[in-house]
Amino acid sequence: MTQSSLRREILLTALVSALPVTLAATASATPLNPEQTIIRLPEQMQWKSNHAFSEPSVDNCLLAGDPNRPGLYYQLVRWWPGFMSAPHHYTTDRFCVVVSGTWWCNSGADFDPGACVPVPAGSFVHRVAGTPHYDGVPRGHDKPAVIAICGVGPVNFALIDPSLPGVRRL
Repeated sequence: MTQSSLRREILLTALVSALPVTLAATASATPLNPEQTIIRLPEQMQWKSNHAFSEPSVDNCLLAGDPNRPGLYYQLVRWWPGFMSAPHHYTTDRFCVVVSGTWWCNSGADFDPGACVPVPAGSFVHRVAGTPHYDGVPRGHDKPAVIAICGVGPVNFALIDPSLPGVRRL
């Protein structure tokens, strides 16, 4: 390859490489339509706490639908350290992703927080319909766990032993 053809190739490569940047600088995008792309920032989330306890125990934030009504629902649940659910089950499957913190889960109708397994952020948990389980964050941990839960309602939440509280302080 001659020096002049090498210069031409370098110049052509530089011009072609700059083309997307030039086009992007002159293009204009359609502005976001808030009726088509609905964004709720963290400070706009409406968390509802469990009023059975004076300190934070478990909070819920409904994002879409309603787990107590027919159809798809999507919610966030925040478990604070020192609290767990009592053994319970649902009539429909629930699909869970741990968003932050570590969630502690177990299966079965007995309640043994020490037998729970840690489920770190980024993990997926599938709760199978009709199977008893419990979860939360044992005391001694420094931060809550936030779980995104999706499923089809109505879930028909049912405690294994309705004579005991649904949320337990550890």
